[in-house]
Order: sequence, then structure tokens, then C-alpha cells
Amino acid sequence: MALERTFSIIKPDATRRNLTGKIVAKLEEGGLRVVASRRIHMARRQAEAFYAVHKERPFFGELVDFMVSGPVVVQVLEGEDAIARNREIMGATDPKKAAPGTIRAEFAESIGENSVHGSDGPETAKEEIAYFFAGSDIVG
Repeated sequence: MALERTFSIIKPDATRRNLTGKIVAKLEEGGLRVVASRRIHMARRQAEAFYAVHKERPFFGELVDFMVSGPVVVQVLEGEDAIARNREIMGATDPKKAAPGTIRAEFAESIGENSVHGSDGPETAKEEIAYFFAGSDIVG
């Protein structure tokens, strides 16, 4: 196993329902440490650029609208195989298919409002972390 970092967002549906602490607790109980965290309200331009990889997909506009609808918590997580571990703790995108005990099984309202985002690989994690955090913001 390798110590690595990944990026996480607690999305507007979860912050609106005051689930930030419960979600962070699940991440920490799963062996991840929060080494950087910031509560922000994403600007439309910021959300469009962050999700640019989905620009041609039919859900892009709805995704951006959702992500700017309220505050989010952007985080850097650290731990053994953090990317895979975070994705396991989050659960499947569709909460109906998410394993019991995962964040999405417990808290997601729908496929679109699924409470959390997590990087899907090492390069994505590096890019997503750099999008929101400077190196000096991360305290490990």
C-alpha cells in the first residue's frame, strides 16, 4: 500500500442538510485524514472549469447549477491508497446501488445530488487538489 492524497468535495445537498461532520467522520473512520479543508461557495465560472471534462455531456448544465446552488466543502484527504479508499467509502454514484454503510447509501438524495465527489485516479487527484489548494494550504 502507498500513502497518497486525494481530493474530495462535500456537495451542496449534504452541506444544506448539515451532514459535513457525519461525512468527515465516515472518511476518518475509514482511515483517511483531512489535511486541508475549506468551505466555499463555488462561482459559476469555477464550477464550469472544474467540471469541463463533462462539458459535452447532457447533464453538464444541471451539474454546474447544482454545484453553485450552495456551499461545498473542498478537502484534501491523505491515507494508504487514499483514492481507492475514498471511492469505497463514498459508494456507487447511484445511491440505490451503493453498498450499505457508504456515504451515498446513507446520505445521497439521488444520482445527481449524491453528497460527495472524489478523484478517480492519481492524475485527476493532483489536478483537482491544485485547482483549489496551494501546497502551503495542505498540512500533513
